[in-house]
Amino acid sequence: MTDPAWINAAITAARPQAVGALLRYFRDLDTAEEAFQDACLRALKAWPQNGPPRDPAAWLIMVGRNAALDGVRKRARLTELPPEEMLSDLGDAEAGAADRVDQADYRDDVLRLLFICCHPDLPATQQIALALRIVSGLSVRQIARAFLVGEAAMEQRITRAKRIVGAGDAAFETPGPAERAERVAAVLAMLYLVFNEGYSAAGDPARTGLSGEAIRLARLLLRLYPAEPEVMGLLALMLVQHARTPARFDAEGEIVLLEDQDRRLWDRRMIAEGLALIDKAMRHRRPGAYQVQAAIAALHARAATPADTDWAQIDALYAGLERLTPSPIVTLNRAVAVSKVRGPEAALEMIRPLGERLAGYFHFHGLTGALNLELGRATEARAAFDRAIALAGSAAEAAHIRQHLDRLAADHAPPDRAAPDRPPPAAGKSAPGAD
Repeated sequence: MTDPAWINAAITAARPQAVGALLRYFRDLDTAEEAFQDACLRALKAWPQNGPPRDPAAWLIMVGRNAALDGVRKRARLTELPPEEMLSDLGDAEAGAADRVDQADYRDDVLRLLFICCHPDLPATQQIALALRIVSGLSVRQIARAFLVGEAAMEQRITRAKRIVGAGDAAFETPGPAERAERVAAVLAMLYLVFNEGYSAAGDPARTGLSGEAIRLARLLLRLYPAEPEVMGLLALMLVQHARTPARFDAEGEIVLLEDQDRRLWDRRMIAEGLALIDKAMRHRRPGAYQVQAAIAALHARAATPADTDWAQIDALYAGLERLTPSPIVTLNRAVAVSKVRGPEAALEMIRPLGERLAGYFHFHGLTGALNLELGRATEARAAFDRAIALAGSAAEAAHIRQHLDRLAADHAPPDRAAPDRPPPAAGKSAPGAD
């Protein structure tokens, strides 16, 4: 179990806990990150030779801490000693620093790290971006894609956030109840972005584990806020979506659309937990965006077959979500329901104004192509699919769009060039990415 894939997955999974402990120890984001990276380099050398440690996170914390302390000691040797009369007042500074590792106000370093990254001195966009970078280790490119902004702009956003957090000491102290409540919204948003990063991955252990990690952190958050309906809503949403994972890709790693999935493969225990949570959340009568999204996922989960899906109710829920959190992505998702209720032409009319804002978004072009395909507009469909395949974020997404392009080529090829053994296209295909 020391192959590169396992090592990479173990380091990725251990990152939040290890960085959290190192940050609590050194009280500096850059030092914590550097210590963790140093530990990762040593793991890449030691683990293949000595075998994997029993607890990778503990190994990385200890090695990273020792490496950083060595650096501190080396720098100290180059610094002039204080006057002799001051030395007796220094006490055992290193022992005090060790206590910060062993005596945590939060038993879970990961949750503490989330609250540090989501400090109220940071704007919401910087809170989420910093947490995605520090807690999850996502690249700047991945975070920029999630926010639909350029990489340079995201790099600047993260750098500013680090500077603000590092400028004061308050962010590293235990936040009080009122302060914790202010940070919950940013933490929830960050967790869902982490979940989606893992949910959209196919066959990449370093990314797919993020969904399970996001669920674990959401459970911890619910323990802190057992009566908060939006925390229940987010956890319910993630559980119901994650329950479909075994059916979302075929044996070749290609995407299987929601309507084509084998629902017998869905994790019914996970779905039952999610449904119970959303029912409990809605009894509080304090609707929020995550509760609405969880209610939409619940309608899909409760449908025994695709034909049983209540698309009219899903359309109504998306309309409510547009009022709560107006967003081109919400409108794009609603268009799928509209296509089922009022037809593909109505859905195209709905998303047409989004073209400029979502010009670099894979799913916009995938849905545009699928709707045009359904209307028999081959030229428009091909142009949209070509754009989508250029924006695909994974091999599975690209392969799925390529299937549509192959279908177009077969349906519109001259008779003497058509593939004789090609099976007929599946009926009722919906938008790419509706999985």
